[in-house]
Amino acid sequence: MKLSNLLNHIEEWLIILLLASMTLLTFSQVAARYIFNSGAVWALEVTTYLFAWLVLLGASYIIKCGAHIAVDSVVNLLSKKNRKLVTLIAISACMAFVIIMFIGSYEYVSLLKEIEIEMEDLPVLEWHAKIILPLGFALMFYRLVEVMIDVFNNKTTTMHFDAHTNDYQE
Repeated sequence: MKLSNLLNHIEEWLIILLLASMTLLTFSQVAARYIFNSGAVWALEVTTYLFAWLVLLGASYIIKCGAHIAVDSVVNLLSKKNRKLVTLIAISACMAFVIIMFIGSYEYVSLLKEIEIEMEDLPVLEWHAKIILPLGFALMFYRLVEVMIDVFNNKTTTMHFDAHTNDYQE
């Protein structure tokens, strides 16, 4: 199985699991508060971390799908060759941003690991919950490389999905 396909399946299943977990946990807290007048203190913190994981994995996944928001009205006026050039510049800018965020998040998580701070409401080390930061940015970088390769190989000239053709816009 190709690495990209394996990552696709892992991302898809983790996104499903995270969304289902958030929904069930939030629903159980609403029910506990309104029916039993109680609730778990730790639930909000867990939901927050689950959401962070969902957002970062989701950002990587939608790069693969080409589902990021795009304002392309001017770019679509360009020739195919110039559209490809603008796309490569945009991908490069995204890669630079992701690298900066990866470095910062890696240093942050490394510091958390070194000082061994626990989460506020659970006896879990905070760096365990926040490891998604560098992992998420690394996955986004990998997905941007995939898109860049597709652009170089003339499989696409843009970074986003065209809903009218069910494919990357050309």
